[in-house]
Amino acid sequence: MKLHSMLFGLLTLGLTPFALAQQPIVIKFSHVVATETPKGKAADFFKKRAEELTGGKVKVEVYPNSQLYKDKEEMEALQLGAVQMLAPSLAKFGPLGVKEFEVFDLPFIFDGYADLHKVTQGPIGVSILKKLEPKGIVGLGFWDNGFKSFSANTPIKTPADLKGKKLRIQSSKVLEEQIRSLGALPQVMAFSEVYQALQTGVVDGTENPHSNLYTQKMHEVQKHMAVTDHGYLGYAVIVNKKFWDGLPADVRGQLDTAMKEATSYANKIAKEENDAALEGVRKSGRTQVYVPTAEERLAFKRALVPVHKKMESRMGADLIQAIYKETQFDPSKL
Repeated sequence: MKLHSMLFGLLTLGLTPFALAQQPIVIKFSHVVATETPKGKAADFFKKRAEELTGGKVKVEVYPNSQLYKDKEEMEALQLGAVQMLAPSLAKFGPLGVKEFEVFDLPFIFDGYADLHKVTQGPIGVSILKKLEPKGIVGLGFWDNGFKSFSANTPIKTPADLKGKKLRIQSSKVLEEQIRSLGALPQVMAFSEVYQALQTGVVDGTENPHSNLYTQKMHEVQKHMAVTDHGYLGYAVIVNKKFWDGLPADVRGQLDTAMKEATSYANKIAKEENDAALEGVRKSGRTQVYVPTAEERLAFKRALVPVHKKMESRMGADLIQAIYKETQFDPSKL
């Protein structure tokens, strides 16, 4: 009788058991940046391809600009299953206990995208993503944002120009050591709070890829920027492991394909978007953009590369040496 009553109720609502079975699987994809950034565009691209490849079996809901969760909240939300997918910056995984990700924060360890992709798209990258599984997380891939520049309200030409400045960073022991190596003061702060902090003088400056600085309008409250390319900001696209493992095998395969396509797209547009953002900053007239000479950039390298040695105990000397070998980086030649 109970079963008949339930079926009758469904039919009166216009819902058959078959229709209920066809309800799409919802993936809530939360991130903290603007939709027009490389990550924002890649998330929207993944949504489109995931829904196409699964024939509507999956619906991806993208929530940009910290609409659901801020930097410090989103990882816990994923682990609890409140959202299914994130693309946190790589600095977020150190506090989670997977310190190998902090290798990406090491200053000047990658001399451009070619060196970077040897790691993120190769065996080293796969092995790092695997470290997430005991935390209830599956790593699906790495997405680029870009290489970072320093900004402040005073000119930046040498490491000494940042001495004593309060610089906003993400939560990362490596980035803290980086800023201290310049004689500056690291200030950990959520990304969504940076504009106001710069505007009110709570912090003096920051480090960002150009697309983040431009889309968040930080150039409106920073008078100077130096294109140092001293560090890399990228993301790991991750999914709740219990949710992922519970998907039908065919759907999981289709989502894997969508993610591979989205990763290729994300990494293709990252440099283009950052170059366009840099030009936008220049044209705004709000921020003076300075490109250091080869000698000035070398001075930044010599000031910051010693951070690698200091951080060996956190992420492992073997991992750092493996990256040196893969990219043919030799700090002794600086």
